[in-house]
Amino acid sequence: MNEKYILAVDDEEDLCEILKFNLENEEFNVDVANSAEEALKLDLTKYNLLLLDVMMGEISGFRMARMLKEDPKTAAIPIIFMTAKDTENDRLTGFAIGADDYITKPYSIREVVARVKAVIKHYSIDIQAPAIEITYETLVINQTNKKILLNKQEIYSTKKEFEILKLLLENRNRVFSRQEILSKIWSDEDGVLNRTVDVNITRLRKKIGPYGRHIVTRLGYGYCFEG
Repeated sequence: MNEKYILAVDDEEDLCEILKFNLENEEFNVDVANSAEEALKLDLTKYNLLLLDVMMGEISGFRMARMLKEDPKTAAIPIIFMTAKDTENDRLTGFAIGADDYITKPYSIREVVARVKAVIKHYSIDIQAPAIEITYETLVINQTNKKILLNKQEIYSTKKEFEILKLLLENRNRVFSRQEILSKIWSDEDGVLNRTVDVNITRLRKKIGPYGRHIVTRLGYGYCFEG
């Protein structure tokens, strides 16, 4: 299989070593950094996934993630936050920044491995498979390589944003309640709130430009893609 590189950034050295050991057992290549400052000195473009703690030194995980998302060279690197900050606002902040997942401490290593595999799989490309696309005018979802294209230009999306758009676009004009979206997109995660759907929808609307207005809110019901 193609080699996958992961960087774990956490100021708890023992925790980094546990993550490194278990993920390397799953045949991932894992590097560790014990601060955001240390991580930012590395060539981050080589990594397929970043695991970020939030509460670290002068540069927090949230701040580091924002820095990466603002840099075109690193904006597309998937991020999973792994932190003790477990309030609703913390989760919403993480997803608003562009995280692909948010895992709260203490956590099960088996759960971490499963979520890492899910995110990595989303961004993996099977170059031998024929492209399967869902289209609406110049908006295209390529299900083979998990990309969203607008006017033939790729738009960076998180795994959840991609899945939400796919759900709405392949079921045009059907209204999905927030709870339905949660059950379909976050089916394997507990404690995810309705507002998480709203945050992802808001971010998705901005990313797809003029087609954002097609994602319509039906007050009291939910969301649909009109077209």
